[in-house]
Amino acid sequence: MPRVALVTYDPRPEPSHDRDLPVLLAALRAAGAEADAVFWDDADVDWGGYDLALIRSTWDYSRRVGEFVAWAERCGKATRLANPPEVVRWNTDKRYLGELAAAGVPTVPTRYLAPGDPADLPDEGEYVVKPTSGAGARYAARYTPDRHDTAVRQLARMHAEGFTAMVQPYMRAIDTGGERALLFFGGRFLHASRKRAVLAPGTAFDADKVAHPGLEPWTATPAELAVAERALAAVPDAPELLYARVDLVDGDDGQPRLMELELVEPNLFLDLHPRSLPLVVAAILEAAEAARASSGHP
Repeated sequence: MPRVALVTYDPRPEPSHDRDLPVLLAALRAAGAEADAVFWDDADVDWGGYDLALIRSTWDYSRRVGEFVAWAERCGKATRLANPPEVVRWNTDKRYLGELAAAGVPTVPTRYLAPGDPADLPDEGEYVVKPTSGAGARYAARYTPDRHDTAVRQLARMHAEGFTAMVQPYMRAIDTGGERALLFFGGRFLHASRKRAVLAPGTAFDADKVAHPGLEPWTATPAELAVAERALAAVPDAPELLYARVDLVDGDDGQPRLMELELVEPNLFLDLHPRSLPLVVAAILEAAEAARASSGHP
């Protein structure tokens, strides 16, 4: 039987927010795999005992990026890690958006302010400030020029904690068309979802936010699929990706632009797309069996 680790985080004392995890565990076990949910930072885990370590919901990593990337590199030496360590290293820093834009992928325009940089913020139009390493809209906020002083305080707080900030124009189409998430698994397009705007005007950057408000199934358009495929093709060194989620929003011209490329721990929204579960399980088993065959393990 293939041995699969579904890699997650330790949420205690709170319950886990990963609704995909129990569904995947049950489906993999029903398909004949030995599947376990394991914490990425559990020092007692023998990663070499698994044919495949599948990163699923390591949702606390953004506060410990260096530690997480080091773990990914260690794990990738012990077994097959999906996605690979070099992808994890690249994708945990959202400065990758600049690389994709340089490669011709339509992206949301982005500037970066590292610790020590001046607070060079827009003086017109709405804009968003958020960290290059973040999840669930943590440390993200939406501003207008009259709230400049508040935005500066956010930058100071982020820089004091070592974060580099991203500054983007607020994409007004989110308020009407929402943000679309296109999910790829096993090298094929799987399904799409749409959510409403996360950042309400005036919400504090350090306030808790609903990560996926108004989530609903979505039928991806040809234009959205084309941008997604361009983004995936532009990932450096053409790595083998077991999964990817491409988050898109429309620009002022009505054409889709890349908001984020999620290659580390994207929510799969399987509760919204139950028909995708057998396809995901089949792709995981295929990857685990291929890894076992290449390693020579019985």
